[in-house]
Amino acid sequence: MKKIAARLCNSVQHRASWSSGQPDRFVWRAALKPIGSLSAALVLLAVHQGSAMAASAAAGVINAIGVENEYADVIAQIGGKYVQVSAIETDPNTDPHTFEVNPKVAAQLASADLIVKNGVGYDAWADKIIAAAPNNKRKVIDAQHLLGLPDSTPNPHLWYDPKTMPAVAKAVAADLSALNPAQAAYFQANVKKFDASLKPWLAAIASFKAHYAQTPVAVTEPVANYMLEAVGTDIATPFSLQAAIMNGTDPSPQDVTKQNSLFTDHKVKVFVYNQQVTDALTQSFLNLARKNGIPVVGVYETMPTPGFTYQSWMLAEVNALEKAVTSKVSTETLQAVQ
Repeated sequence: MKKIAARLCNSVQHRASWSSGQPDRFVWRAALKPIGSLSAALVLLAVHQGSAMAASAAAGVINAIGVENEYADVIAQIGGKYVQVSAIETDPNTDPHTFEVNPKVAAQLASADLIVKNGVGYDAWADKIIAAAPNNKRKVIDAQHLLGLPDSTPNPHLWYDPKTMPAVAKAVAADLSALNPAQAAYFQANVKKFDASLKPWLAAIASFKAHYAQTPVAVTEPVANYMLEAVGTDIATPFSLQAAIMNGTDPSPQDVTKQNSLFTDHKVKVFVYNQQVTDALTQSFLNLARKNGIPVVGVYETMPTPGFTYQSWMLAEVNALEKAVTSKVSTETLQAVQ
C-alpha cells in the first residue's frame, strides 16, 4: 500500500471537453491534474482505507466497486451475500461530469477485487487509478467493451440501453464465479432472477412502441436517448445541441432557436430534462416547455436513491413518459413507490 499512497500525492480531476478536430463526436477526457501535495493525514487515510478493504477480501467477501451506482446495484443483485459493494458516483443531485477523485476513492478502486465501469470515456479517470495500482487477480468489467462499442460512440449513457445490464449481469456472474468458484451456481441463479425482473420494463418499452411510436420529444442531453430510441420516439432536438450541453460548451444560436421553436410551435409532446446537469440555458428550455404546456419528464445519470433498484428506476422512466404522452402529466422528479 505504500506505493499506492505515494501515487495518491496527486489527485485526479474529471472534466469533459469537446474534441474540436472531430465534429459530431462526443469525447470524454480524464486529465491527471496536480492540485498540490496531499497532507500526510490524507495519504494515511488512503492507506488505511485500502488496508481495511484488503482485510475484508481476505475474510472471504468479494470487494466490488460499481463506479456509477446503477452498476453497483446490479453487482449487489448478482453477488448477494458474497459481495461487499460500494459505488463511487452516487448523488443524483450533482453533475457527474465534474466529479473529482480523492484519496479515499482511489484507495477503494486500488483495493477492489471487481470493478464495473461504464467506459466510452465517461469514467476514464478510473482507468488512471486502476493502472496505477495493478493487480493480476482484479476483474474489471467495462460496459463499452462488453457491448463491443467503439471509442467514437457519441452517447456514453449506456445504462439506458436495454441491452446493457443483461450483458453486465452475465459478466459479473462470470467474474464472481472466477473469484469464488464454490458459489458459481448461486451467482448464475441470480442472473436468471435479474433477467426475469427486467421483463416489466421490457414489456413497458414494447407497449409504448406499439401504441405511441414516432412521438416527437425534445431533450437537453442524450442521457435517456437509448431508451427513447427503444420505445420508438422521434428525438427532435439537434444532436449538436445535445452534445454542446453535455460538454458544457455553447450551442449554436441556430440550434437554440430550433429548440425553442419545438416548444413555442408545439412540435413536441414531451420534454425529457436531465435533472443533474442544469444551467441558465436548460432552465430557459424548461420554463418554455412549462409555459407552452409541454409535459416534462426528468431523467438522471445517477440512479435516484433510496427506494430504487436499476430495474424499478428504468420502469419508472418509461411509465413517466407514457403518462406525459397520454395524460400530459409531468414527472419532473422521480419518486420511488413505497
